[in-house]
Amino acid sequence: MRISKHWLSEWVAVPADTAALAEQLTMAGLEVDSVEPAAPLFNSVVVGEIVACEPHPDAERLKVCQVDDGTGELKDVVCGAPNAAMGLKAPFAQVGARLPGDLKIKAAKLRGVKSHGMLCAARELGLSEDSEGLMPLPADAPVGEAFRDWLNLDDDVIEIELTPNRSDCLSVSGVAREVGVLNGEKVSAPALPTVPAASDRALPIDLVAEADCPRYCGRVIEGVDAAAPTPMWLQERLRRAGVRPLGIVVDVTNYVMLELGQPMHAFDLERLSGGIRVRRAEAGETLILLSGEPITLSADTLVIADEIQPVALAGVMGGDATAVSETTTQVFLESAFFAPAALSGRARQYGLHTDASHRFERGVDPMLCLQAIERATALLLELAGGQPGPVTDVQADQAMPQPGAVALRPARVNALLGTNIEEAEMRDTLTRLGMPPQANGDTWQVQAPSWRFDIAREVDLIEEIARVHGYNALPPRRAAAPADIPAESEAQVSIARQRMVMVGRGYQEAITYSFVDEALQASLDPDETPLALANPLSSDLGVMRTSLWPGLVRALVHNQNRQMARVRLFETGLRFRGSLDSLDQTPVLAAIAAGPVHEADWSARERPVDFFDFKADVEALLDLAGPNRKLRFIAAEHPALHPGQCARIEMDDEAIGWIGALHPRVTTAHDLSGPAFVTEIQQSVFTKRPVPAFESISRYPAIRRDLAIVVKESVSAQSVEDCIRSAAGEALRSLDIFDVYQGKGVSDGFKSLAMGLILQDYSRTLTDEEVEATQQRIVAQLKTTLGAELRE
Repeated sequence: MRISKHWLSEWVAVPADTAALAEQLTMAGLEVDSVEPAAPLFNSVVVGEIVACEPHPDAERLKVCQVDDGTGELKDVVCGAPNAAMGLKAPFAQVGARLPGDLKIKAAKLRGVKSHGMLCAARELGLSEDSEGLMPLPADAPVGEAFRDWLNLDDDVIEIELTPNRSDCLSVSGVAREVGVLNGEKVSAPALPTVPAASDRALPIDLVAEADCPRYCGRVIEGVDAAAPTPMWLQERLRRAGVRPLGIVVDVTNYVMLELGQPMHAFDLERLSGGIRVRRAEAGETLILLSGEPITLSADTLVIADEIQPVALAGVMGGDATAVSETTTQVFLESAFFAPAALSGRARQYGLHTDASHRFERGVDPMLCLQAIERATALLLELAGGQPGPVTDVQADQAMPQPGAVALRPARVNALLGTNIEEAEMRDTLTRLGMPPQANGDTWQVQAPSWRFDIAREVDLIEEIARVHGYNALPPRRAAAPADIPAESEAQVSIARQRMVMVGRGYQEAITYSFVDEALQASLDPDETPLALANPLSSDLGVMRTSLWPGLVRALVHNQNRQMARVRLFETGLRFRGSLDSLDQTPVLAAIAAGPVHEADWSARERPVDFFDFKADVEALLDLAGPNRKLRFIAAEHPALHPGQCARIEMDDEAIGWIGALHPRVTTAHDLSGPAFVTEIQQSVFTKRPVPAFESISRYPAIRRDLAIVVKESVSAQSVEDCIRSAAGEALRSLDIFDVYQGKGVSDGFKSLAMGLILQDYSRTLTDEEVEATQQRIVAQLKTTLGAELRE
C-alpha cells in the first residue's frame, strides 16, 4: 500500500519527520518497506502557457512557440511535441533550470532559431513514462507559479508492507486511523454527505449467493460525461498510490478505494440486460475480462451477472462487454461486500491479482458499502455531471458477519507482557482503536469494530495494547520457567548430527519448496500420485512433493546453469503421499551429487563422481544409525534411476530408502550436465538406533586367512559376504574385500575377489585344524551357492 504523506495529513496530524513516521508505523506492526519522494528533484520549472505557435522555418517536425511564464516577457521556445498548440498550458523549464538526470537547461539555437527554455513532458520531470507529448495542465493552472508548489510535489510516498490480518489499513482512512491512535490525534474524515436522488431510475438486485455476497449496493447515474478530464489533483493522488489514470469514471472508483478501502466497479448501464444477479457461475460459462483476456468459469466462481450472462468476476475484475468508455452516458455503480472465504484464491485461479481481489480476500469492512457509493456519487457529479437515482442496498442479514464480544482480563495483559500498564491506559488505547471496553467485574467485554476482522481472542487485544504502548517500551525479562536441559535419548540421532556428517563429506544443505512441478514430480516418482494444490503459488508449484528429489534436481540445474560443475546438496524434510484424507507425511533425508569427485587439485587426477563414491557418503551417514546393524544395498529397479546403478537400501531387513544414478532419460529431460546420483533415506532409521553396549575384547589371538575366489561378474560382493558369514559361524570377527581383479588369468565374464578373514574365539585359542575346517566349509558353501572356485 502506497500512501502520500500529504494526502494522509488531510486526515490526521502527522509527524513532520517522515523517517520518524515510518519508524512509528513499523514499530506498530505496519512495516514501512520504503519512503521515496513524490517526484525527483528539479527546480526553476513553472506553469507556462503557449500564447503563439508557428511551424519552424527550417524543420518540418519542430514548432516555434511563444511561452508566457509569468515574468512579463514572452519566451521563444523550439518544441517538437506533437500536442504543442496555442492555449496549451504545460510545465516550462526556464533557462538555468535543472531537471532529473542532471539536465541543465540553457539558451540554445535549434536549426537557426534561438530557444529560451524547454516545455516539458511528464517523463522529463520523472512523473510518468509517457513521453508522447507535453504534459497538459488544466486551464485554471496559474501561469508563472512554481510547478512543484502547485502540485505539492515536495511530498513523500510511504510504501507499507501489510500482513494479511491488517486489511483495514489498505486505505488512507485506515492508516490515518492508526496514526491517530499512535499519536493521540483526532482523525478528521472528509464530509461524506448523502446525495439525494434526482431520478427514480434503479436496477433490481438479486443476491442468489447470499453467503458469498451478503450485501450489495448499487446506483444508477444518468447523463454522465465520461469523456470529462480527470482533475490534475486526482491524477496526482492516483499516481502517487501507484494507480494509472484511465478515465474519470474509473478514476473516481479507484480514488474511493484508495481513500476508504472499498473496491468499487462501474458498469455501462446501456450494456446491461435487466437487473443484477450475484450468483455462482455455471460450469463452462465464459467471460471476457477488462484486460481482453477470455476465461472459462468454474462452477465455484462467484460472478456478477445480468439477466443473460456474467458481466464481472466478482471482487476481481469487470467484464469487457459492460466496460465504461468515453461515450458512456449512463453508469451503474457497484459497492459490495464479499465474504473473504468466497474470494480466497479465485484471482490466482485465473492467473490474476488486482487491487480489488487483494482487499476482498483479506476482508473489507461490510459497513463501508453505503459510504463508498455516496462518496463516489458526489465526486462523479462534481467532476462529470449526471443525475443520480436512489441507492439500492440489498442485505442478507443472516449471512452478514456477526461481531462477537471478546473477553479481556486487564491483569492478564500485564502478566503476559511483563508490564505495569495502568488500566486507564488500556481502556484509552482500546477506545481510540474503536473498541471501548465494558467492565464486568475483573473482566472486560470488548466489541471489535466492523473493520477489524483479526480481533477474535483475548491475545489479539493484548497484542493491540502492546503495539500501541510500544514494543520497545516492553521491559526485558528473563524466562520464568526453569532452564533445564532435557536428556537426549541415545537411541535417537538428531538431525543436527546428520547435518554435521553431510557437511563434513562436502555437502551443502538446501531448503526447497514442499510444492513442486507436476511434470518434474512424475519423472522422478511416477508410481506415486501427488496431492494437487487447490490454490498453487504458481503453475510450476502445483502439487505436494512425494519425494525430495524434485527440489534437489531443480537446485542442481540452477547451479549448473551458473557454471557450478561440482555440486553436493542434501535436504531434510517431509514427503507427502496419499490422499488428503489419509496423507502420509514421512520425514526423510535426501542428497544429490554431480560433477568431479574433488575440486581441481594438482595432486589428484580429476574424474567424475561414480556410484561407489556416492555410496561411501551414504554409508558414512548410515554409520550414525548404530553399530552391528545389518546394512545392505540390494540391486533393484526404480523408474527414475539407472537400471545398472540402482539399489534399494535395507537395514535389519527393512527397506529404508534408495540410492542410484538418475536415469539418462531424466538427465536429458531436465538438461543436467552429466550423470547425477541421488539417495533418499527415511528418518525412522535414525530414531531407533541400538543403544551402545559394552562388548568384551577376547584375550586370545586372532587368526587371519586370505581367500581368493573366482565368481561370475554378475555376482555381487554382498552375496559373497553373506555366504561367507553364514558358513563361518560365530568365529568370524571381520571380513574385508581387499582386491577385485579382471584380466589375464581370469575368464571373460568372471572376476576375482580377494578377502581377508579374521577368526577369533572368546574362550580359547583356535587350532589350525578348526581354522582349516572353517575355511573348507566357507569354500564349499561358496561353490554350492554361488558357483565360486578358488583362484589358483
